[in-house]
Amino acid sequence: MRGSPDSSPGLDIDDLTAAELAERIRNAAVTSEAATRAYLARARAKAAHNAFVTLDEDGALAAARASDERLASGGAPRPLEGVPIVVKDNIQWAGLPTTAGTPALAHFVPAVDAPVARALRDAGAVLLGKTNMHEVAYGMSGWNASFNTGPDVGIRNAYDYTRMSGGSSSGNGVVLGLRIAPLALGTDTGGSVRIPAALNGGAALRPTQGRYPQAGMVPTSHTRDTAGAMGIGMADVELLDRVVTGDGAVSALDPKGLRLGIVPDYFQQGLDADTESAFHAALARLRDAGVEIVEVTMPDLAELNDALTFPLTLWESYDDLVDWLRTAGAGITIEQFVDGLVSPDVKGIYESSVLPRTLPTPDGRVDLEPVYRKAITEQRPQIIELYARTFAVNRLDAIAFPTVRSVALPAGPATNSAEAFGLFIQNTTPGSNAGVPGIQLPAGLGASSHLPVGLALDGPAGTDRRLIAIGMGLEAVLGRLPAPGRAR
Repeated sequence: MRGSPDSSPGLDIDDLTAAELAERIRNAAVTSEAATRAYLARARAKAAHNAFVTLDEDGALAAARASDERLASGGAPRPLEGVPIVVKDNIQWAGLPTTAGTPALAHFVPAVDAPVARALRDAGAVLLGKTNMHEVAYGMSGWNASFNTGPDVGIRNAYDYTRMSGGSSSGNGVVLGLRIAPLALGTDTGGSVRIPAALNGGAALRPTQGRYPQAGMVPTSHTRDTAGAMGIGMADVELLDRVVTGDGAVSALDPKGLRLGIVPDYFQQGLDADTESAFHAALARLRDAGVEIVEVTMPDLAELNDALTFPLTLWESYDDLVDWLRTAGAGITIEQFVDGLVSPDVKGIYESSVLPRTLPTPDGRVDLEPVYRKAITEQRPQIIELYARTFAVNRLDAIAFPTVRSVALPAGPATNSAEAFGLFIQNTTPGSNAGVPGIQLPAGLGASSHLPVGLALDGPAGTDRRLIAIGMGLEAVLGRLPAPGRAR
């Protein structure tokens, strides 16, 4: 006999990972309904953090009961059977609004799942709801005046309510940090799963470009967009990635003998004191565990990265969005979409660059198309080759760096400034532009701020599963962060 619907013996959601919960549900140690009720109660208690656009309590409980009934009748458990999850609100989940964090899409309810969402649904996951985000994923702070469920504006950090969440998968990062759910599906164009995971103490994967299907997601740039896995720990990331791709399971690699490269002249410029100390302390612990850490150079990385980021995104945003609005049946034009935007930073970019297809330069605006053509045909192959050569010549398993250069800033409109954007996106964009896989795991808590600091690894293209296994091994050395308010 399985437990009664509301029983939850030993269910401590502050410490429970998705992988552990999946095992408990399979073994009838807890029901999906009991777990789902616990997470929903946490979501209601933490509504002030503005993490959700849609919290689907009735739908989640119905799905949880269906999982419990399936198992009680002898059905074989699926990989995510009964496990509560959340999905970023730019990924289509049939029957629930997909707003992309903007009032422009507030009434769009898709009839079909995105393929990545369908994979989670078919694996037995229980969707708690769709999470809030930086408007249309065009930013890294999570300062969004729309869809707030609390008294203050903006998606708020799990570890300090007065701080920003990071973005653009903002609600996902907060949900994981607050333990409102153990698993989340987000998207990453230039750092959008890794940045909020870093600032809220979670783990994340940006897969090799093209490894996850792009259909059914509100687009930014087809060259740079991808869905990505987010979890409380690397085992959760491994589980979600396995569900989406169908790849075989991997386990933690022994850190001893791993060779990690660091590029001090790029990735360690301008670190705040807490980030610098936590990052180097993490490297020291990894060295003690047998990891070989070597300094390497990546000539022209800054120039190539700067030449790619905005031309790729600004040019592709127009055509990709026009195509998605038409095929998804959103019922509005791109002009109506832009008219409905409310964040000044996002609306300004669309009005000044995306719609007119121009690029700002020190000498004024120029036609974006030739800049884009050069970026996609010449400069992107160069950054791809630079990464491949760096890994091969230096015999690296991965490149390690601080995920972001600062702990979370105080929440407010200033987090949407160009200066803040550059500070927080700088380290994650090069790997995105090269299309290589990248992971984020916690390095520790800042000594003075007590806020999470992230450690990122970029790996060679196509080595996602090995990179995840490396992350699992490093997490065994560094440990996961405690839930907010809990001591180590």
